[in-house]
Formats: sequence, C-alpha cells, structure tokens
Amino acid sequence: MKRMKRREFIAAIGGAASWPLVARAQQSAMPVIGYLSPRSKADDAPYLAAFQGGLNEAGYFDGQNVAIERRWAENQFDRLPALVADLVRLPVAAIMAISPRAALAAKAATTSIPIVFTVGADPVQLGLVASLNRPGGNLTGVNTYGAELGSKELGLLRELVPQAETIALLVNPNNPVNAFTARDVQAAALGAGRNVQVFRASNDREIDTAFADFAKGAAALLIGNDVFFNGRLSLLAALAARYSLPSLYARREFAAAGGLVSYGPSLTASYHEAAIYISRILKGAKPADLPVVQPTKFDLVINLKTAKALGLTVPPNMLLLADEVIE
Repeated sequence: MKRMKRREFIAAIGGAASWPLVARAQQSAMPVIGYLSPRSKADDAPYLAAFQGGLNEAGYFDGQNVAIERRWAENQFDRLPALVADLVRLPVAAIMAISPRAALAAKAATTSIPIVFTVGADPVQLGLVASLNRPGGNLTGVNTYGAELGSKELGLLRELVPQAETIALLVNPNNPVNAFTARDVQAAALGAGRNVQVFRASNDREIDTAFADFAKGAAALLIGNDVFFNGRLSLLAALAARYSLPSLYARREFAAAGGLVSYGPSLTASYHEAAIYISRILKGAKPADLPVVQPTKFDLVINLKTAKALGLTVPPNMLLLADEVIE
C-alpha cells in the first residue's frame, strides 16, 4: 500500500508539473491580434469596443478563442515604430493599425504579418496599397474618406455661414493626411472666392492657442479629420461655443458633443468593418485579395440647439437633407 501510494504521489506530481506546459501549449495555439492605436487608452475606448463587437459578430471572443494585444501610443506618434516592433516580436497573427501613421509604421515593420488599417485618406496616395481593388502585399483595410471630403465640408459651412469670407482650418501637423486636406480645402475656397487660414495643433495647449487666433479673423471653422481630435470632441465643441465660432467636423460625435455640424461616415462602423477583415484573415484569407473597404453612406448631422445659440438660421433645404437633427 505504501508503495502504491508513493507511485500515485509521484504520478500526481508529474501530472501537476505538466499542467503549465499544457496550458502554455493551449495558449500558444490561440491566435493573437495586435491592436495599434496612436490614441490614449481612454480616448480609444469606444473604437476598441466597436472593433471587439465586429470580432464577436464573426465568432471571435477576446480571451476565449483569440487574444488581443493592445498598444496605445498616448498621442505620441514617435512611439508607434517601437510599439509595432513589440507586436511583431510576440509574434501576432495580424495587426489592426489605426491612422495613417500607425499603418505606415506597421508596413515598415513587417512584410509577412497581415495588416488591416483604418485611415482617413486615400491609402494608394499614402503608399499603403497598390490599388483599392487589389491591394497587393500584406495590407488592406478601411478608408474613411476624411481628407477627400474637405471641399464638400467647406460647401456646407458656406451654406450655413454665407457671410464668412475667411474660414479657419484646424489640422494636426503630426498627421500626413493634412497635406491632402489642406490642398482640397484651399482649392475649393479659391474657386468660391473665400480665404482659408490653416492652423496647426497637436496638443491641448496648441488647440487653446489656435482658437484664440481663430477669433481674430475667421468667421467659421473646419476641423481636419484626425485621431487626436477624435479624442477631443467635447473640448473642441466647448471652445467653438466659447468663441461663438460655427464649426464643422467629420464625426457625428462632434455634433452630439455640442458642435454645430458634422458630415462623414461612421467611424465606429469602420472599426467594425476592420474587425470583419481581421476575422477573415484568421480564417485564411490573404490581405492582397481583400479590396479596401470604402464607405457608401455619409451622414449629415446638425445641432439645431447650437445653431440657435450662435444666432444662425439653418437653411430649410439643409434640414431636409440632414440625416439627424439634434434639438
């Protein structure tokens, strides 16, 4: 009996010793997704939730049959190369890259790991893909058309504030999309006989300074699409109200936060679409065979309460065209 118990004891020890090995083996079999964002963790929360919702819809659940390694640059774009290098070393099965800078950093870091991006400008012009229909290489993703909408957004502002001779454009100098946005807006303004002043801000202090400068001459404000600004929507809306400045931004959340008007596709929907592409890649699809997703719906949202506070009368035809009116 004593010998039997001893054998059982030794077998039990051997079995217990093997448990961590089994656990590690099971863990290593679980695909890992790298999530790379230039934002802070707090600012990124609604977008990460949309991304995870898309994964859930495709049958992937974080911690159950997939693992998500999150990396946030905390609005310090120069950290992106080191963060993506860390993901490549893990290694990960695919990378979700948010913003042009993150996508370019990921492309520079690997030619083999699939990369799915969300960017607000033409990914062909950015050098991310060979073409929209046939991306080639290891990248594909979603284009949210932030830069290409500048002339349309300028037209909406002119309709709301027809007396505005000078319009300010706020951009983030750390975002390569700005070159496309400024070019588009300035060309449209020139054709309409308007003047556009470009202001740059990449932190809260510079945003405060820019708004003080706007008040000296601009009659309206167009805010360039940017991941940093996406995390400052309430601040931007509050400053626009303080300086009585009619403002337009590409994201619905801006109008919901008190901004005058927004026009553009849903940002959270783009993260959902990116997650679907990640799920397809995990199931064997190649990025080169997945066309870049482009939005088909652009929402015009008008905050009527803000318009009244600014003393503006929204044209009836614009109210009829609006997808949502906040009162």
